[in-house]
Amino acid sequence: MYLIGPLFRREALTAPRQLSHFLTRAGYIGAFAVLIYTAAQTTFGFQSIRNISQVARFGSLIFQIVAVVQLLLLTFFSVLFAAGNVANEKDRRTLLLLLTTDLRDRELVLGKLCASLLLPAVLWAVSIPVFLLIYLLGGVSLGQIGAVLAITAATAVLAGTWGTCVAFWKEKTFQTLSISLLGVVVFLASVEGLGVLLTSVPNVAEAIRLLNPFRAILGILDPFNWQAEFRPAMQSVLELAALAAAITVATIIQLRVWNPSRSVTEHAAKDDTAAGRVRHARVVWESPVIWREMRTRAYGRKVLLIKLAFVLLAGFLIWSALQSPLTGSSNSLGIVPAAGAAFIGLCLLSLMLVNTQAVTSITSERDAATLELLLVTEITAKEFIYGKLGGVLYNSKELILTPWAFLIYLTTIGACTAENFVYISIGFFTLVMFSALLGLHSGLNYGSSRTAIANSLGTMFFLFVGIILCMILILQARSSYALQLPSFLVFIVGGSLALGASLNARTPAPALWLSAWVLPFCTFYAITSFLLGQTLGVCLFITAAYGFTAIAMLVPAVSEFDIALGKRNAG
Repeated sequence: MYLIGPLFRREALTAPRQLSHFLTRAGYIGAFAVLIYTAAQTTFGFQSIRNISQVARFGSLIFQIVAVVQLLLLTFFSVLFAAGNVANEKDRRTLLLLLTTDLRDRELVLGKLCASLLLPAVLWAVSIPVFLLIYLLGGVSLGQIGAVLAITAATAVLAGTWGTCVAFWKEKTFQTLSISLLGVVVFLASVEGLGVLLTSVPNVAEAIRLLNPFRAILGILDPFNWQAEFRPAMQSVLELAALAAAITVATIIQLRVWNPSRSVTEHAAKDDTAAGRVRHARVVWESPVIWREMRTRAYGRKVLLIKLAFVLLAGFLIWSALQSPLTGSSNSLGIVPAAGAAFIGLCLLSLMLVNTQAVTSITSERDAATLELLLVTEITAKEFIYGKLGGVLYNSKELILTPWAFLIYLTTIGACTAENFVYISIGFFTLVMFSALLGLHSGLNYGSSRTAIANSLGTMFFLFVGIILCMILILQARSSYALQLPSFLVFIVGGSLALGASLNARTPAPALWLSAWVLPFCTFYAITSFLLGQTLGVCLFITAAYGFTAIAMLVPAVSEFDIALGKRNAG
């Protein structure tokens, strides 16, 4: 406590007083309970269990799923909470006040870091009984559980330190979140790339590969070889912890160098030198909102570097994927070739960044105290919403067109048919509009910037994770898809309730509730259609479900601006 300082003590004392703290813990365990129940229904159905070996095999299967899912969730939560926590202080101009207090640099950095990691740490702790319950099923040992928990904790700490470092380094929220998310992907890609390049030095290559927590945890999940992978897994924990400590020390050293940021000093210098000079007026378009989004540096000067990093990462992933055969045993899940997996990964990362751009375009206005001023101007709701939406699509054009250009290339070399190219393009651009409008909807409907960002990005992330889990469980069952719907009903209904609560948190609407109930069912049908090779059905249901949800979020925003902001009730 002495090293961490008062910031963490305040968070530790106030967080348990909030109802959301307990709801999050209960919801986390409830989500795992639903996942285990769905997996059990998919595996056994209504058949009677004849011997204990079947239960042990199920225990091994569900342990693998829960371990990987928890690693994904805690990594995402740690990065998001750490980056958003510090970025929120900068947006509200309270970080400058903290820098003027008698807080030491280590107290400020470690306090914000530990406060951000408090919720991930609680979720990690409450998951231990879930793993022990799986241990009672058989097929898994306590050593495997301990190794998985250690790797997950080290990864979460490293992700949190990276998010904190970027947040103290960068000024704009969009830059912070984008670099944090891109940094995680670039780190994993770099580790794997260096491991391949240094194969002539086996010891060094192996040490570098162990920095990838997913590689380390997959070795532990092997029920026949986990004891041989136990020592490398512990080495992975030590390497991840050492890297986290190094990033933390670097952040503490650079804290006063990065903050106050150069933009503050530059603005002060401009104010001092601007006296007596006349600045030429700039021609503003008839729609000033989209003019600001497209013709000014509203999101900082480093946005081009973020786009360049995304393009370079896309080039590396595409090059790596094209080294593998277009079809064969290297297919992901046995059905998606390496090139297709690279395209899907780029699309998911692109959608997350588009959503980040959208939600921060609203939260930055609110934190700068300019969003409220729009209500007393002549700017209409349509001008504001369409201006923000156009700005999001314009500023994210490189992020959107790069995966699409890769799809065009796959079509030209014959890896994708012209018909599937049309279906995939329609579905992808529909999801782009959905992710953009979800970000705008969350930014308008949540008064706290941190809550809006967490809700928007969390909804996107859980949709992706849910789709992947659904595909894995369907493939594991290997039975009739029509008979699997009852097994997934709890999974689908739970997702519908969570999505409905997210979309209708402040301004409930019948169309949004209808979207929340229809979208998971349509997604399940699209998944089964994809596994059956019915590409037209995938396109139709994805376009209908996500397109309708996007429209359901757009219409209230452009028709009643002050209702979207919660200024008055719809009645």
